[in-house]
Amino acid sequence: MKNLLISKWLKVELLSLGVLATIGLINCQQPSGNSTTTIEPITTVEASFKSIFDGKTLDGWDGDPVYWSVKDGAITGEITPETLLKANTFLIWQGGQPGDFELKAEFKISEGGNSGINYRSEMVEEVPFALKGYQADIDGKNNYTGQNYEERKRTTLAYRGQETKITPQPDGVETREYVERNAWKGLTIEKEIGDRAELGALIKSGEWNSIHIVAKGNVLQHFVNGQLMSEVHDEDPKNRMDSGYLGVQVHVGPPMTVQYKDVMLKE
Repeated sequence: MKNLLISKWLKVELLSLGVLATIGLINCQQPSGNSTTTIEPITTVEASFKSIFDGKTLDGWDGDPVYWSVKDGAITGEITPETLLKANTFLIWQGGQPGDFELKAEFKISEGGNSGINYRSEMVEEVPFALKGYQADIDGKNNYTGQNYEERKRTTLAYRGQETKITPQPDGVETREYVERNAWKGLTIEKEIGDRAELGALIKSGEWNSIHIVAKGNVLQHFVNGQLMSEVHDEDPKNRMDSGYLGVQVHVGPPMTVQYKDVMLKE
């Protein structure tokens, strides 16, 4: 009798342990309510960007090899005391003339450097490797980085911290006659995005920064390190460009170095 009771007790205990183990296994398979460890798939937006610089060569780009090379995996524009410029020069992408697009890249520039990314631009026939058109301005002292400056054309279309509307060039007036103090007279401030100096403080001098250009229709946005720096609504049909060449610049001035890497385009 005693052995029978012990046997029944063991069966009950084993059955209880089995139930607990099953419950434990089920609980392990369920996600925790406060778990933050999730694997997100690459979004359609991220996947649609394509690299336009291979990190090793300047294949697909055209520029003066005196000033452009690849160093440390980055497009490198360099002016030395022996190679001072008489006109701004560009490294121009040969893969097309984007219209509506987004461009993302990383940039680093020396303190005395002056550069920028041109887009929707035209070739200047009389000057080798020169472009005229919209530019996301970049400079080493961060006085102008993020603004929209139209190279060889209407000059400043929006300073950093501004959302602007660009009104049409009047009939009978030459383009350069409608420029005053290096800015387009038709520049109308629609909204202040932020304080110019405070926005400039978000840019890391002498270090890598990110730039993101969004061009859709007549709206042009420049972001640096994720912050909107300028926005232009171009309502000047005489001068507005809907597509054009894309290129990076080294500017006339003292010796300098600018570098670009991780250059990605979405059209």
